[in-house]
Amino acid sequence: MTTKVLYEELVPQEFRERVAACPVAYLPLGTLEWHGEHLPIAADGIQSKGFFERLARDVGGVVLPMLFMGPDRVEETDEGVFYGMDIVRDKETNALIERNHLAGSAYWLPPELFKNYLEAIFFQLKRAGFKLVVAHGHGPSTVLFEKHSRYSDEWQKKFGIEFLSCWNTEASKQGYGVQCDHAAANETSLTWALRPELVQLDRLPKGPDAKLVGIGGKDPRIFASKEMGEKIIALNLAEIGAQIRAILKKV
Repeated sequence: MTTKVLYEELVPQEFRERVAACPVAYLPLGTLEWHGEHLPIAADGIQSKGFFERLARDVGGVVLPMLFMGPDRVEETDEGVFYGMDIVRDKETNALIERNHLAGSAYWLPPELFKNYLEAIFFQLKRAGFKLVVAHGHGPSTVLFEKHSRYSDEWQKKFGIEFLSCWNTEASKQGYGVQCDHAAANETSLTWALRPELVQLDRLPKGPDAKLVGIGGKDPRIFASKEMGEKIIALNLAEIGAQIRAILKKV
């Protein structure tokens, strides 16, 4: 059987063989979204796709092309439409601190439109022979995915397939989750492990009091490392791989 795992690269016989051996589709929930000055704009999809490629080589299955649009918080003003990390509010009072159009962010979809888009994808995947869809990536996209699968059985009933994300693992409870901050130590470490040539920490301002724009979580200048990224990947490969194998035994 071919070692190729990317859907778009498989010829039909390779596709048939991979789906017959392991009917799992991996869907990277990406965005084109500001991830600090030091990470690529498509960081969400790059991380989830890279992790899924490793998972597919280990467990089996096929990795779909990454999405680049998804839902997020949004505010419309006289100055324009702001969403995601464009908006900074006080965590305790919710008072507005600032709004800025951050360079490169071009991904927002209304939640219902995104839900319809996912459902169209799942219809196709069911038709193609998949029995399990693993989706993960951009936070609000993953939240919506879990709302209609993990926290209800809406999509299981509608499509007759199973669903899984990469959150809520034992590794995540120990601080080693997959994409559990925004452009901070976790996501920077993952990108560093998966695509080291894309991490440019030297573009971040120097000094402990320097303002880090659009970064939520531990300071990547201090806490991020390639080694941390590899540890996150290894722990979650083992745990999520075991979950996938257990689900496939039941379907």
